[in-house]
Amino acid sequence: MKFNDAYIPELGKSATVENIVRAKAEQVAATARTSAPVDTGEYRNSIGVQIVHTPFRVVAKVIANSDHSMLVESKYGTLARALNKVDRG
Repeated sequence: MKFNDAYIPELGKSATVENIVRAKAEQVAATARTSAPVDTGEYRNSIGVQIVHTPFRVVAKVIANSDHSMLVESKYGTLARALNKVDRG
C-alpha cells in the first residue's frame, strides 16, 4: 500500500474543511459579539472572521479591528472567553 502524501495538504485546503473552519469561527465571533462590552459599539461591530490560506491548510481567525480592540481585549478577554465558550468538538 502506498500512502498518498498529497492527500493531507489537499484535504486541509479543501472547500469542505474551509466551510467547517469558517462555521466554527463564525460561532466564536457571534458569541464574542453578544458578550462584548459596549460603549459606542465600535469594538463589537469590528468583530469578524478572517480566512487565511496557508500552503497546507486553511485557517480561520476571529479578529476585532477597532482602534481600541487591544485595550478592550486586554481588559475583558472577550475573544478568548468566546473561544472557550464554543464547543470545539
